[in-house]
Parts: sequence; C-alpha cells; structure tokens
Amino acid sequence: MRRVGIAEFKDQLSRHLRAVEAGEEVVVTDHARPIARVIPVGDERRVVIRPASRPFREVRDRVYAPANWGINSTTLLLEERQAR
Repeated sequence: MRRVGIAEFKDQLSRHLRAVEAGEEVVVTDHARPIARVIPVGDERRVVIRPASRPFREVRDRVYAPANWGINSTTLLLEERQAR
C-alpha cells in the first residue's frame, strides 16, 4: 500500500492511477491523516442491474407515514454540518 500526500497525488495522478490499475492500493493523506483510499476495480465490485421485482406503477403513489423523530430533519442536518 502506497501512502501519498494530496499535493503529490495531484502532481503525479497518472503515475498513481497506473499503479492502482496494476493492483496497488494508494492511500491519500492530508498532513499524515488518511482521507481517501484508491483501490483497483475488480470484477466483484461490478454493478449488477436487476429487473424490478414489481412495476413502478404499483408503488408510484405510495405515501409513507412521517418518521415522528421529535425533531425535524433540517435541524438534524444543520447539527451534523456544524460538527464538521
């Protein structure tokens, strides 16, 4: 596994992507803190598209009951964003 800083990753992007293509993992760091991992795409990660189990017209007008969380979702979102 190769660890590289953001600046080096950007400067040598093609070289790092060739290494990933060859099977190596690259961990991108920001001030020695890992922030991303670039890994090769394997056959096991391929997206499989399956046909729908029922037609969309059967579920199109479905209405779900409110979650009743006791707090509205906008407030939760703002709290989560402030924590960053």
